[in-house]
Amino acid sequence: MQPRLIPFFLASQLFALAPAFAQAQDARDQFFATMQSLCGQQFEGVLVYPRHGQHDFSGKRLLANFADCGETQVRVPFQVGEDKSRTWIISRTLAGLALQHDHRHADGTPDAVTMYGGMASSEGSARSQSFLADDYTARLVKGAATNVWTISVSADGSTLTYHLERDSQPRATVVFKRGSAT
Repeated sequence: MQPRLIPFFLASQLFALAPAFAQAQDARDQFFATMQSLCGQQFEGVLVYPRHGQHDFSGKRLLANFADCGETQVRVPFQVGEDKSRTWIISRTLAGLALQHDHRHADGTPDAVTMYGGMASSEGSARSQSFLADDYTARLVKGAATNVWTISVSADGSTLTYHLERDSQPRATVVFKRGSAT
């Protein structure tokens, strides 16, 4: 190959790979933009699964507040009754799109079980992403190696669904409706 053709050849190879890379990242980036668009919104939820009254969320006011949105991170405090210890963190990282569950004590110190979650699979959309449990989560939470958290937003942005599966079985589903900003 002639030396002057090498840059052209290399550029053509990069352009050939670009659509596959962009497509793989595209839905996750679009989902992150959807999460950012909810900033300033508060959603009030209801536990729809399981229906028995023994779940930690049963009969309690559930609030998800899109309070802190940055260029690479969206933080969503999730309140269960009077308990304000939980925050969902959705982050754009070099590895892709991550979901973490930050649990804190009333004094702000981290709970022993905190920062668990995982990475978004490549099969999501701009309105729904599933996050597969990472190795840290598998070590931290007994039985959580197969956890999949799915966060979905309706087309009009008025409904947010948070769903957790373990061993391909539903474990918890909360459906939130948009309310006023806090």
